[in-house]
Amino acid sequence: MLLLTLPGLLYFVVFHYVPLLGYVVAFQDYQPYLGYLHSAWAGVSNFTSAFTDPAFWSATGNTLKIALVQLVFFFPVPIALALLLNSIVSDKVRRFVQSVVYLPHFIGWVIIVSIFQQILGGAGVLPDLLGQLGLPRYDMTTDPAAFPWLLTLQTAWKDAGWGTIIMLAALLNIDRGLYEASAIDGAGRARRLWHVTLPGISPVIILLLILNLGQILSVGFEQILLQRDAVGPGSGEVLDTYVYFHGIKNNDWGTSAAVGLVKAVIGTVLVLGANKFAHRLGHEGVYRGADR
Repeated sequence: MLLLTLPGLLYFVVFHYVPLLGYVVAFQDYQPYLGYLHSAWAGVSNFTSAFTDPAFWSATGNTLKIALVQLVFFFPVPIALALLLNSIVSDKVRRFVQSVVYLPHFIGWVIIVSIFQQILGGAGVLPDLLGQLGLPRYDMTTDPAAFPWLLTLQTAWKDAGWGTIIMLAALLNIDRGLYEASAIDGAGRARRLWHVTLPGISPVIILLLILNLGQILSVGFEQILLQRDAVGPGSGEVLDTYVYFHGIKNNDWGTSAAVGLVKAVIGTVLVLGANKFAHRLGHEGVYRGADR
């Protein structure tokens, strides 16, 4: 059984752990033609350069704003969708709905952004409808204030169905006898949801919440890169695009690596802190603590 985990273990070692060695660039004046071994050491000057750059703090603020909106308004969507799908009596109808809501996950961001531009863009369906009704035309895709909400709407449409897979699996693990016992005791559908269903899936919800906190500073590079110019860097620049334009476009490898290292450290601290908090609430979280 342990051998079956070997391919997955190799994947994480090769594509996640070995690349961590590249963070040495954050402490170097890295030159590609010199490589890691011969590039001059720069100490913490790359971090100082990033922290004194107003564009870095603007990107950080945009990242946190988008992440907060997605955490509050997108994270509950797969849970609610899973509960709705679980309430459908007919297996055929449930499977059909599942197939429909899963499909957008396999569509690339280029196509999804194009679809939303055709619907919400300046020449899209919604502005045309508003114009025909005598109302002011509104282009959501170029409104900086609406940019976090646009990203959240796109993410919900694309990945809400995919996110229900884990929640549906958690719902199947709830003992059916608990529902029968609560129904005999006179609990209605709402009380069974509150006292049986939600406590039954709460460990999975907390696990996913902790993992999402670890990725809070990564809000979708490709999705945002495709729409950044429409709202301008002031509202559309996030840490991932900041790293791209400074590291790839401007060849500022050290500063970009420093920003990436800061992101990784903050994500790790958030996961460890949230996991410790989950232990205090009586949940296992991502892993069991030494006191459990």
